[in-house]
Amino acid sequence: MNRRRFVQVAGIGAVAESVVAAQQRRAPAQPGPPPGKALMKVGTQHGDSDAILRAMAGFGVNHICSRLPSVKMDERWSVDSLSRLRERVESFGVTLDMVPLPMSSSEISRFEMPNIMLGRSPERDREIDDVCAMIRNTSRAGIPSLKYNMTFLGVVRTESTGGRGGSTYSTFVYDKAKQDPPLTAAGPIDADRYWERIAYFLNRVIPVAEEYKVRLACHPQDPAMPPGRGYRGVETVLGTVDGLKKFVGIRESPCHGLNFCQGTVAEMLKKPGEEVFDVIRYFGTRKKIFNVHFRNIRGGFLDFQETFIDDGDVDMLKAMRVYKEVGYGGMMMPDHVPRIQGDADEAQGFAFALGYIKALIAAVSVE
Repeated sequence: MNRRRFVQVAGIGAVAESVVAAQQRRAPAQPGPPPGKALMKVGTQHGDSDAILRAMAGFGVNHICSRLPSVKMDERWSVDSLSRLRERVESFGVTLDMVPLPMSSSEISRFEMPNIMLGRSPERDREIDDVCAMIRNTSRAGIPSLKYNMTFLGVVRTESTGGRGGSTYSTFVYDKAKQDPPLTAAGPIDADRYWERIAYFLNRVIPVAEEYKVRLACHPQDPAMPPGRGYRGVETVLGTVDGLKKFVGIRESPCHGLNFCQGTVAEMLKKPGEEVFDVIRYFGTRKKIFNVHFRNIRGGFLDFQETFIDDGDVDMLKAMRVYKEVGYGGMMMPDHVPRIQGDADEAQGFAFALGYIKALIAAVSVE
């Protein structure tokens, strides 16, 4: 993201516009959520430069996940370096709630710690040792949580399609996806093999996270793929609600949970506009939601568009009420946004989403 573009006046205007739009859209309160102020807070994960932090402080976005300190265990993962990062963020009146591990949403050929997923020993043990050191140093630096992915495929999409007002929506249609090459560098990965890689990792890192009181938030597979068919030889076990339930049950710990991408979860469902609320309740009541990517889609399982936050099939005000109902108190952040002509760096798209999220939190707080 171009940092100068992020702070342009047009983006600030989009925030104000989004607040008004959300307030106009506000529906009558429904029974269920307890009265009182909502605990959720708007957050972002799209940078920690001084320019972005200054803009976020101005927008009232006072919680962030930083950019990745480094793709490997080096000086930037030291306690001193992480502490300086936290202190610089705090100097803008912003709280550093989360840092990414070098386990991103990249395809396995570009995954920063590939041996964890490939199961190659002793290389994966060395990579896990590095993750454990990162957990310890994050705790010592006063940062409470880390996010990560466990993916072979990365984020898979097909050709983009047209959206509201001439915008462009990221799209996935399984039947149009080109599985080329037919296998990833990992070769065939069935469910048992995938679960072995996950369990091996969790059994090493969760005890360290518990000792140092750092929460580890894993992102689901984006998008879901059909069980039994998979994609490029991979059975995507973290691409179903049942798979996520199994995942959080592998190690029962208050430090083991989800970077709950509501958009990705919606992509797992045939009728997300009806089904996603009970999924939020399931993981929310069990305190397994550590962060929320709050985005909307149109469509569902194997065929969807990523829309503007107010243009999809999920009632986002109703969803926000459910997060309040379950007592979720973490960040609600934009994830992906549509592309708009003239907004090459997506600054205005993200500003619109941030303002909309702020308005929804304000709306449910007074119910």
